[in-house]
Amino acid sequence: MAGIRFGFVMAAALLLSGSVAVAQQGNPCDPDIKKLCAGIQPGAGRIAACLKPQLASLSENCEARVLGVGVNGKLCKGDVEKLCSGIKPGTGGIRNCIKAKMADVSDACKGAMSEAAAGRKLTGGPL
Repeated sequence: MAGIRFGFVMAAALLLSGSVAVAQQGNPCDPDIKKLCAGIQPGAGRIAACLKPQLASLSENCEARVLGVGVNGKLCKGDVEKLCSGIKPGTGGIRNCIKAKMADVSDACKGAMSEAAAGRKLTGGPL
């Protein structure tokens, strides 16, 4: 009985330590927010609004998060179909296409990407 309890306690400790590690990683865009939006008060979408015109200036880590939304997000689906048709998914080509054509990406898609950079979870609802 004590062995089972010990195993349960160890499993719980391992699960909790993994959660702490994930929490400590935080938003990969935090350094970009500090650099590009210094002095902007968080809340009411101000950080996302600050980042939106600066999506092409993001660090590699933040860009990876943002382009993930650009490639897979519901609000960017039309942009991917329009701007990157013919590119085979799964090769990184769509990410490169969206990055290269950022000036032509729709406002809704840029909004979704800037929300992701600001650390907000998208639920598919209005921004």
